[in-house]
Amino acid sequence: EVQLAESGGGLVRAGGSLTLSCAASGFTSTDYAIGWFRQAPGKEIEGVGCISTTEGPSYYADSVAGRFTVSSTDAKTTVYLHMNNLEPEDTAIYSCAADLRILRPSYLCASVPKFLDYRGQGTQVTVSS
Repeated sequence: EVQLAESGGGLVRAGGSLTLSCAASGFTSTDYAIGWFRQAPGKEIEGVGCISTTEGPSYYADSVAGRFTVSSTDAKTTVYLHMNNLEPEDTAIYSCAADLRILRPSYLCASVPKFLDYRGQGTQVTVSS
């Protein structure tokens, strides 16, 4: 059974940095895309950064490009979201999600997480001004 578990959320001041982790286990295939999504109060879910085990390049939403970076261990057992120069608008619940049917990062980030194969419970990130 595939499991995704996020950690690393918390409270940070505007301009600060935070790194989230997504521990992934149980994949039956080595080919898949995995990425980070966020949902702020009253807003739609947004795919912020996605990567793939087989296809590139990585995808980033315009709202975070240049500030957020997705990285992973070689086996993609842990996927990180490095967030720099955080803004109050980045306050949201961040979750990771993956899908064995989607290999292209941009496609995964454009997807609605509830329709993806696997997703974690999420971790809260709050950025104070």
